[in-house]
Amino acid sequence: MKEMINFLILPIVIPFLTGILLIFFAKYVPIQRGIAGISALLNIIVSAMLVNKVHHEGIQTLNVSSWQAPFGITLVSDMLSALLVLTTSIIVFACVIYSFKSIKPEQERYYFYSAMNFLALGVIGAFTTGDIFNLFVFFEVLLMSSYVLLVHGGTKIQLRESLKYILVNVISSALFVITVAYLYSVVGTLNMAHISVRLSELGQSGIITVIAVLFLIVFGLKGAIFPLFFWLPGSYYAPPAPVMALFGALLTKVGVYSIIRTYTLFFLQDTGYTHQLLGILAIITIIVGVIGAIAYSDVKMIIIYNIIVAVGVILFGVAVMEPESLTGSVFYLIHDMIVKAALFLLVGIMISIAGTSNLRKISGLIKRYPGLGWTFFIAALVLAGIPPFSGFVGKVLIVQGGFIGEHFWGAGIVLISSLLVLFSIMKIFINGFWGTPQSYKGEEMVPVRKLLAAPVILVSISVLYGAGSEFVYPYISQAAETLANPSIYIDAVLKE
Repeated sequence: MKEMINFLILPIVIPFLTGILLIFFAKYVPIQRGIAGISALLNIIVSAMLVNKVHHEGIQTLNVSSWQAPFGITLVSDMLSALLVLTTSIIVFACVIYSFKSIKPEQERYYFYSAMNFLALGVIGAFTTGDIFNLFVFFEVLLMSSYVLLVHGGTKIQLRESLKYILVNVISSALFVITVAYLYSVVGTLNMAHISVRLSELGQSGIITVIAVLFLIVFGLKGAIFPLFFWLPGSYYAPPAPVMALFGALLTKVGVYSIIRTYTLFFLQDTGYTHQLLGILAIITIIVGVIGAIAYSDVKMIIIYNIIVAVGVILFGVAVMEPESLTGSVFYLIHDMIVKAALFLLVGIMISIAGTSNLRKISGLIKRYPGLGWTFFIAALVLAGIPPFSGFVGKVLIVQGGFIGEHFWGAGIVLISSLLVLFSIMKIFINGFWGTPQSYKGEEMVPVRKLLAAPVILVSISVLYGAGSEFVYPYISQAAETLANPSIYIDAVLKE
């Protein structure tokens, strides 16, 4: 029992204690870096052990107090949760080591690594909680940390975008509390597994459908689905590269995860309406994201709009609700988290060298920085889903599920989006890395090789994830099986 508790709660406890500890070393940057790096690496090890434990022993649960589920607060690690916790830990580690050479020491002294750890705490907690109100609590933890990271550096654009970001999330959080209260008034419980049981007993109801749509609005704001993505491009454009990578890889994915969890566990009584609505919004999200990615000539904006495309692709697989599409959505979710973090770090290096994110003012980088150029090229192929990379496996499964469920138009749009995503990302490679080499002011001061270590790690993991898909597939299918059969999750939590 003690071993189970340690594995389940340690990925939450480690960043929590690290974040507190780093506050006391705010003025000692080398100590901060050492503690933050070791802590992030330790969390990867613990998270990997948790994944292994869930794979061999099934869903792990922990009642935080002496109250048993559904009366107490319960933490739950099914395979989906465990895989996302591991992926988060890897991304946080990469962003931490990238920050050593990209964030100025005077900025590091202002609790930069503490905020990163508290952000990791919020994200991992949201993936692990089995209580809908505590999902809100962990959302607030990661949002407060993101406010700090968004304004870190104090530039004009950061301060301007932070006002919009905070306003949107304050409204979203208020709506979240109202929706949870509305749900509680109907079912009388906050435990996710117990909510599912109560909703199945109530059967199809107009009130339940209204609550499902309200949750879609709440999580859609956080996950940036159409038409609720309006805040994302500006907010993600403003912060420095490692913070962009954290935001792009993790924050929207918490919203996506929340939609996946609620729409596969709670709202199964009126799928003809709720999931059809989700599917329509997902398809429009893909289209809008692709248009934005193609239209812009700013390297940051191209990657940012590709976040929106990925959100639509993942949620289309969830809306279809076929075992194949759910498996594809889980596979693609993990793939996208890793490759988006890598791409943001890579364009961060490009911007550091060129002093601009305007693609029209960058060219010929590959001649002086071949390692950067070819790493970006591989990341571009991974993102676009070119076989045998990881994006290909996830999209094939989603499209297969779409055809099985007779969602032909949606599956076709997912396929077409792959070509357009490739076009948008190769635009950066062709224009930014080929062409006539230019000299940029201060580029000799950029430690390119040291900065490149983190994105190389992430791109290598992403390549192995695709090439070794046969090895990881049992883990992914185990996660998807829990989504397709909610009774597995319910029985594990309620011990029925």
